Amino acid sequence: MNILEILKDDYQRFPVNQTYHIYGANVYFKDPVNEFRGIKRYQEMIQFMATWFKQIKMDLHDIYQKQNIIYTEWTLHWTTPLPWQPRIAIPGRSELTLDDNNLIISHVDYWHCSGWDVIKQHFALNRK
Repeated sequence: MNILEILKDDYQRFPVNQTYHIYGANVYFKDPVNEFRGIKRYQEMIQFMATWFKQIKMDLHDIYQKQNIIYTEWTLHWTTPLPWQPRIAIPGRSELTLDDNNLIISHVDYWHCSGWDVIKQHFALNRK
């Protein structure tokens, strides 16, 4: 199975049973709220999400590779464990850089909304 197929499978079952061996030991990760290095920290971040948030779903809209960079477009959904259980959606994209061994050494996420937009979703008055 090639790395694009592995990533498609990982997105489909996110955050459960992720394939961590495709990442370098000192992988760099950055998104609008986190920035760190290391596969252990990456695993801890995903475990935090799996523990804290409910009904997590990652919709993969597109995935392709140009040279040593994999590009993805996605929407991350979850239910926040507040009494009114708001359903949150974060549209975004990722750039994953591969080294010569085809390991991901950099994973940078960009959100197509602001952090404030995400916070506001928790308190939207027109919830369903």
